[in-house]
Amino acid sequence: MNPFTTLRRHLTPAQINVYFSIVCFFSPPVLGSLVSIAFNAGGVWSAVLLATKRRRFNLDRPMLALTAAIYAYCAAMILASIVNGRLAADLRFFLPLVTLLLLPISYSSWSITEKITLARIAILASTTACFGALAIAVAQYHWFGMRAEGGAGNAIVFATVTCLAVMMCLAGALSGIEKRWKLLVTAAIAGAVAIVYSGSRMIWVAVPIAGIVVLLVNRRRFASASVARFAVIGVAVALVIAAIGSRVILDRTDFLVSDWDALNANGDHSTALGLRVAMWEIGSAAFRAMPIFGHGISASRELMKQGFQNQFGLNQGFSHFHNGFLTALVEAGLLGALALAAIFVLAAWNAARTLRLSADPVERFGATMVLVAVITYLTGGLTGILIGHDILDATLMVFLISGTYLASGRTIAPTGKSAPAVATGASRQS
Repeated sequence: MNPFTTLRRHLTPAQINVYFSIVCFFSPPVLGSLVSIAFNAGGVWSAVLLATKRRRFNLDRPMLALTAAIYAYCAAMILASIVNGRLAADLRFFLPLVTLLLLPISYSSWSITEKITLARIAILASTTACFGALAIAVAQYHWFGMRAEGGAGNAIVFATVTCLAVMMCLAGALSGIEKRWKLLVTAAIAGAVAIVYSGSRMIWVAVPIAGIVVLLVNRRRFASASVARFAVIGVAVALVIAAIGSRVILDRTDFLVSDWDALNANGDHSTALGLRVAMWEIGSAAFRAMPIFGHGISASRELMKQGFQNQFGLNQGFSHFHNGFLTALVEAGLLGALALAAIFVLAAWNAARTLRLSADPVERFGATMVLVAVITYLTGGLTGILIGHDILDATLMVFLISGTYLASGRTIAPTGKSAPAVATGASRQS
């Protein structure tokens, strides 16, 4: 038999989706930008399939609501440039928006995958990613003397995507979808240690918040168990992780205290904390100057650089204001910030609705996936970037698409016809 014929028979649309999903869930902590390359390439290929009618749009209402919010945000960014007469200057900055615009296209192709299959891929690929993240983090911190950046090349980005992987392991262990719960718990601990090595303090805050949410979502599965026992286990695990990463925790705490003292006592804005405070002051003033439409992307960066020079005597410049919503307010005004907020509000609302109405473990797992993504991104985005980084954008789309589909989407056959309910493995229980 012709080997190309054999390969073609093996690489069915469903099988391609399996490999694609593995890459999307495994690569963010370990291989970094590969998730962006894979997601965008997959989205473009999905567009070709839709154009040639080998797929059809899956018009699930929750997905359409998310699409409307995302497209409104992208429109607000472009409108800000038009209003300020900077469309030509901002064109090159619009490329990251393509990742967001691919949501309905990628959703339509992803929803040919059986739900239980996709859920198990998310869990097991995240498990592998957590172990890989720890291996890289240990090497980077102990051998190279640097904050762990994983394959992302940025400590905050690495911590953010590893946090999501940790929560997938924890949710998988508690939901009962994957029976090897000991392996998943071990992987979650490994990922948590990697996050400690990253030194990303806001993600340190996000981990326990998201972890508590995962426990609350799955509380019915251990309703008869002792709450005190779980509390003791949780505290013990936290102490072990803190002991392993005690040097990192103490160093990062000392840096924060030192930066705070320098800022309050001497008005020193050259430290990490001082730079953030300076950016927030510059950004707030810029928003007040153009509150509705904002300044556009390139003008916002110029304003930041001028503000550092004029107000603080520093030769600094950044691509964002180290607060996701402040960045949106400066770049696209209230229109952009409200649209950005709507993305996360709609995602969380749909997830909460599924958790309220459904007892199906796969649907509840999908809703959990969305909630932990919302919590992690919003927490990290308070002092960092929310949207506008290739790895973060692609990973956010992966979690919003997969989570929304698992929570409340329809499975469709590759030809576009609805698949039988039994094929999804996740029909809603009454």
